[in-house]
Amino acid sequence: MVFESIFGREEPAENKEEFIEITTEGEDKRRVNIRIENLGDYRDVEGVQRLLREGNIVFLRIKKLKERDLGELKRSVERLRRTSVAMNGDIIGVDEDYLILTPPNAKIHRGELEPKVE
Repeated sequence: MVFESIFGREEPAENKEEFIEITTEGEDKRRVNIRIENLGDYRDVEGVQRLLREGNIVFLRIKKLKERDLGELKRSVERLRRTSVAMNGDIIGVDEDYLILTPPNAKIHRGELEPKVE
């Protein structure tokens, strides 16, 4: 111990604390908005596409269009599906009256809930 204080020997490396500074510059800190919209007719598809491209999650009510014109609904949903696939987003039908569309940074989990471990 006397020799260590004279010769200035360092403590073993395992006792030293090391700190590593982590920067979060690469992370996306934007807020993701969830928009609730109605699909009244085919013209509304452009607005929904714009919201999706801006990075919003869109919860889309389709009940009115489904009751009025099923052919127009199919055409609208197909156009939204193509847009979603082209931008690596996701789309899913919920119940019979709603669609959820997500941008590329959000995915829809289609599996069952994992059981809780107690």
